[in-house]
Amino acid sequence: MKRLAIIPARGGSKRIPRKNIKDFCGQPIIAYSIKAALDSGLFDEVMVSTDDEEIAALARKYGASVPFMRSPATSDDFATTAAVLSEVLEKYKQLGYKYEVACCIYPTAPLLQAASLQKAFELLTNKDYDTVIPVLKYSYPIWRSLKLEEGKASMNWPEHVSSRSQDLPSAYHDAGQFYFFRVDSFMQKQALFTDNTGAVELSELQVQDIDTLTDWEMAEIKYKLLPSNV
Repeated sequence: MKRLAIIPARGGSKRIPRKNIKDFCGQPIIAYSIKAALDSGLFDEVMVSTDDEEIAALARKYGASVPFMRSPATSDDFATTAAVLSEVLEKYKQLGYKYEVACCIYPTAPLLQAASLQKAFELLTNKDYDTVIPVLKYSYPIWRSLKLEEGKASMNWPEHVSSRSQDLPSAYHDAGQFYFFRVDSFMQKQALFTDNTGAVELSELQVQDIDTLTDWEMAEIKYKLLPSNV
């Protein structure tokens, strides 16, 4: 079973300029995604899909391959992750390489651990899922969440106004680090989340969405607290 890691890292970034190669605790942030993929020992190839020569050079420096550059069609603000992955897989196919399993790893996931990738791959193969994703449990029951309208607070689910939090089911969200998937299923459905998706649960310390500089600083704090980095 041939396996490919795809790290999509275009050059453009509006909220944090040059986000994919910005220094994170002493290294370009993309280096951590590359390292996690390599350290997992799961992949026949770890590649970076980019339209940017500087990103390509850094990707190669840290051990990834860049066998071809991303096309303009998948490099703008509106290109979906699915479109990028499809392009990569089609180009490999044209070069004579076919992969049964692939993993999309985002370039700004410095808290990603090789062990999480290994758990996801094990679940994918043992349970015959289309895709396996990492998830994080909401720290507070969403069923007791509020909405604000012109400063006035009201409940999204009023029927739970008196419910005890321990009596409500847990809810989870996508951790936004990676998607492990079966290539044939993905190419057919063009979707990374299907009705046959498994999940591995991560801890609060292993997850941080990075959209602002404050998010970035929080991620650096968490990185320094991870057991493997102290």
